[in-house]
Amino acid sequence: MFRSLRAAPGAAGRADGEDDTSIHTPPTRAVVLVTLSATAVTIVLGALTGTAVLLLGLLVFLPAFASALCTPRQTALVSAWVSVVVVVPVALSGEALADRVVLALFALGFGALAVYGSWLRITREGALVSLRSTAAAMQRQILRPLPLLTDDVLVDGVYEPVQQDKLVGGDIYDVAATPWGTRVLIGDVQGKGLAAIGMAIDVVGAFREAAHREPTVTALVDSLEAAVVRHNGYAEQGGEQERFVTAVVVGVDTGSEAQLVTCGHIPPYLLHDGDVTAVGAGTEHAPLGLADLVAEPRTVSWFPFPEGATLLLCTDGLTEARSPAGTFYPLEAQLAGRVDITAGRLTDSLVSDVHAFTEGAQQDDLAVLALRRSPHRISGTGASASLGTTPA
Repeated sequence: MFRSLRAAPGAAGRADGEDDTSIHTPPTRAVVLVTLSATAVTIVLGALTGTAVLLLGLLVFLPAFASALCTPRQTALVSAWVSVVVVVPVALSGEALADRVVLALFALGFGALAVYGSWLRITREGALVSLRSTAAAMQRQILRPLPLLTDDVLVDGVYEPVQQDKLVGGDIYDVAATPWGTRVLIGDVQGKGLAAIGMAIDVVGAFREAAHREPTVTALVDSLEAAVVRHNGYAEQGGEQERFVTAVVVGVDTGSEAQLVTCGHIPPYLLHDGDVTAVGAGTEHAPLGLADLVAEPRTVSWFPFPEGATLLLCTDGLTEARSPAGTFYPLEAQLAGRVDITAGRLTDSLVSDVHAFTEGAQQDDLAVLALRRSPHRISGTGASASLGTTPA
């Protein structure tokens, strides 16, 4: 069994605790205060310059600002106030009749347009909020909140889609606690948009089903391959583009070694005793969906995964992040200074560092997972059925 240690609603893991489920507007008290302040400033300036009537005309544009920030009711309140403040003094002034009529019509017309503009904005924002709520619910079904704790490992991480308004991108991950140990998936679907998300849903669904059915990691990967091929078959029938998926599947049980199959994806990094090692480098296989193009079957690689070690999995949103000068993010060099910190701090610090490196210009979806073996789970060291505390 596994469980989530922290489940932020509307976000996958620490991916983004921002869940826009309401439209943000200023309080009415603040709207009234700003409106009265603007009116007072205009009157004072008019008295000092002797052009009070002309300056009052500037208040005509105040409802336009209100429509961009306020509710229709608040905008109507501002428009009514401006109409009274502008129309009454102008009507009583000694200006030419035509000028007074034009200014009064401007005040009334601008006020009506401002209220309509506010209503239109609120309607569109409401539709966007509804869409984001649906996307957030879909994301919770696709990507489990992190961190996750199984009997074998703690999995922590960060997920950030490049298009924050869509919440779900082409990067995927999942964790399954099975009778054969913990299986972990991280992957990257070719392309962007809804079609890529559809492929992501199929691959994650296939992983969740096959991880509990297949006793070997290679058989699990074969099931993912079949899911991608099936999806591409349906896509071809519908005239859509076929896609492949790069992925890494890791198997961790009570043995001192872990299993790895890399399918065209970035090899993981093992951090232990001050060293950083690329795991499985040189043993990569074809991405999911392209197995028919090569003759060699996919095989599993074994690597030492001792207690206290951390295994870092990521997508190319991290390794291919570039600075404004075009330099790629030096992941391995950055890992060298982070070998002895917890899984959560490791992923958080890497993501913060890459944001500083790129100066906030995120170029691709970003997923980073850190696996840390649960203590006393290696055979012969007193394995326990479950853990109640987070490993250090």
